[in-house]
Amino acid sequence: MRNYDLEFLKRFSMVIGFLVALTLALIVLAIYLHGKLPPEVSPAAAARTEARIAPVGAVYAGDTGAAAAAAAAAAAQAAAASQVAYGGTTDGSVIYQNLCGACHGNGVGGAPTLSQSAWASRIGQGKDTLYKHAIEGFTGSAGVMPPKGGNPALSEEQIHATVDWMLDNLK
Repeated sequence: MRNYDLEFLKRFSMVIGFLVALTLALIVLAIYLHGKLPPEVSPAAAARTEARIAPVGAVYAGDTGAAAAAAAAAAAQAAAASQVAYGGTTDGSVIYQNLCGACHGNGVGGAPTLSQSAWASRIGQGKDTLYKHAIEGFTGSAGVMPPKGGNPALSEEQIHATVDWMLDNLK
């Protein structure tokens, strides 16, 4: 080998050695910095921990306890009322306009429209059968009625009021 080839190899080896050393230094620095970062807490794990350590109940004593118990009862009643569809209204026209009219207004899916002829055979079965089909759902030869009109938040009282309103408003 010639002298200038040896000089090139020497310098090239030094550059490669420097780059290897720099790479190793960067890897060590990255490992060090990664160890300093706090680990991320999974939101699901945090929720499980909160559920595990949440108090089961509370003690209410004296006047402040009675007030707190009354507030808790009112909050529970409000939460239960918010779970009922349409604010718990038993106005059949409101429920019909918001839910039932989508199918019964146009006969979608074989739903009977508000006409005497469409309801004659159904009325002959009795109101209890109509209530049952509205609550539990029904699949007949003419079409399908989903349970509670497709809104499981409806109460039986609301279903009865809506069926009664529909029967009262047949044309």
